[in-house]
Formats: sequence, structure tokens, C-alpha cells
Amino acid sequence: MRKAIPFFLTLGVVVSLAACAPADSSTAEQSADCVPAESGAASEAVTASGDFGTKPVVEIDFPTAVSETERSVAIEGDGDQVALEGAIANVHFSLYSGATGEELSATTYDETGLAPLPVDPEQFLVGIVKTIQCSTSGSRVIGVIPPAESFADDAAREQLGVAADDDIVFVADVVSVDAPADPALPRADGEDQPAVDGLPTVELDDDGRPTITIPSTDPPSKLEVAVLKQGDGATVEENSDVIVHYVGMNWTTGEIFDESWARGEPSRFNTGQVVPGFKAALEGQTVGSQILAVLPPSEGYGDKGNEGAAIAGTDTIVFVVDILGIG
Repeated sequence: MRKAIPFFLTLGVVVSLAACAPADSSTAEQSADCVPAESGAASEAVTASGDFGTKPVVEIDFPTAVSETERSVAIEGDGDQVALEGAIANVHFSLYSGATGEELSATTYDETGLAPLPVDPEQFLVGIVKTIQCSTSGSRVIGVIPPAESFADDAAREQLGVAADDDIVFVADVVSVDAPADPALPRADGEDQPAVDGLPTVELDDDGRPTITIPSTDPPSKLEVAVLKQGDGATVEENSDVIVHYVGMNWTTGEIFDESWARGEPSRFNTGQVVPGFKAALEGQTVGSQILAVLPPSEGYGDKGNEGAAIAGTDTIVFVVDILGIG
């Protein structure tokens, strides 16, 4: 089954995680345990010239028509990190239509434009995972990906201008690889902390899903962050990838505007890509913690608000967040 996962193209989504391959594992040993997708006529016909880390000049023998992802290596990296399953590969990439050879999207190819791609077909597009998997850091890889292993979601295809029967061509420079993270917690498991007067109260159901009650008072004028459960896991550093469950509520209306619990699975994002107050509330906290954050407009969506979430420019918003993992 193809995953209906949005293909994020906001390339400041980037990771600056410190994890790397275990010190006692050589590249050869890791690579020997990793079987990459095979190359084929279509991927071998794609050229991607230019220095590693700079946007390549890509030529495609279009239209392409493959039944499964083909992967070729344009530049063989000599880094000591290998994109094993479960890792995060930090890449610059360019995406093309296999039907026309047209560029569909690309990162900025600078330090702030790295994209963290999970090497996990349960979390990301199967064909892109096949292209990245087993690559060493410093490699440039090319994937020609059939529709069955790319976008399950018509909206994503429409947004990029890809027809339902079009291949996509993915060219990525693997800058670094963060080793597979520890498994995420199912819910915050930290020690309960005293409630803070004047802030919303939180009750949990048997599964840990929060219900937020807003007090009948004016909201605070500055960012307020309270630790509801204190975890003892790793610390969330600046601009880290985190795995969280969360509920977002509008203080003014009492309406929930976003909730991972309702989707049945936690969310993964980079703390550098969320509104300022959410970022500030998460960074410095520990895995296993549950955090209550109250964001005035200046720490949330600003004077413009967020029309799609029914948040006005004067609305204060509230988050309850379970920090389940990093990476």
C-alpha cells in the first residue's frame, strides 16, 4: 500500500542532529548489510553533472517508464555514514517529471536548505526511500520512480503537476546521515508535575489523549510554558527533528484546530519549522515530557492569523505536546 504522506518541500525543514554511525561500524560492514535498489536503463540514462553539494545539471531521456524504482550512483561518496533503514538522510535534492524532464521542485542547495528524509517506507515515499537507502554520505544518487512507488495522493500530484501515470526522477546529494533513533514512546511517560495557576487544565484519557479546559480569564500576554510531565530522555536541541503527539486549541473559541491524536499516529517535524512559541516550548525539553504551551499571537501566527485553521490575528493558541522521540 502506498503511503499518503505529503512530500514536504519546505526546505528549511532541516535537521542538525548530532547522531552518526556507530564508531565501531565501518562503511564496508554497514554497506554489506544493506542491499540497494538495482540500476536500470532508465536511471543509467539520467545524467547529473556538477560538483557534489551544488545543484546539478540534470538531463533525462524522457519519457521514462519503469515498473519499479531504478537507482544509479552519479557520485560515490567516501563518507563513513550509511543510510540504513530507520536512519535520517540529510540531502539536497531536485525532483523532475519522468514524462517531460521538467523540474518539479528542488531544495535551495545551501546550508539552511537540507531536507531530512526518513529512510523508512512506512514514513516516506517508497521510491525515494529505495533511492536513498544504502547510500554513503558524500554520494549523489539518481532514482527513476514509477507511480506505484511515489505519490498515493492525487492532491500531491496535482500540486506538483504530475499525472497519475507519470514517473518521477529524484536526484539527491546525501550530505550526512543520522543513525536510526531509539524507538519513539507511545505517550509521555514522565513524572507528573504540579499544575500552574491561571493556565488551561489538562485531563488524559486511558490512552493518554489530552482534553484541554480553558479558564474563564484573559489569556496571558506572553509565552507561557509549563511542564506537565517531566521525562528523563534525551534533550531536544535547537532545530531538532522530533516525534510528538499534540493537541492545538484556540483559547478564544475553545475549538481544536489541529491534533495528531485524531490522526491515529504521532507527527514528526523539525523544531526550526514551527511557529516561534512552539519551537521555544519544545527546545530544551526532554523525551518523555508533556508540555503545555500558551502562545500569544506574536508567538504564533502573528497579526495575520491562520485562516485555514480559523485562527484570527488576535487569538491566543494552546498546545499540549507529548515529546515521544528525537530523530
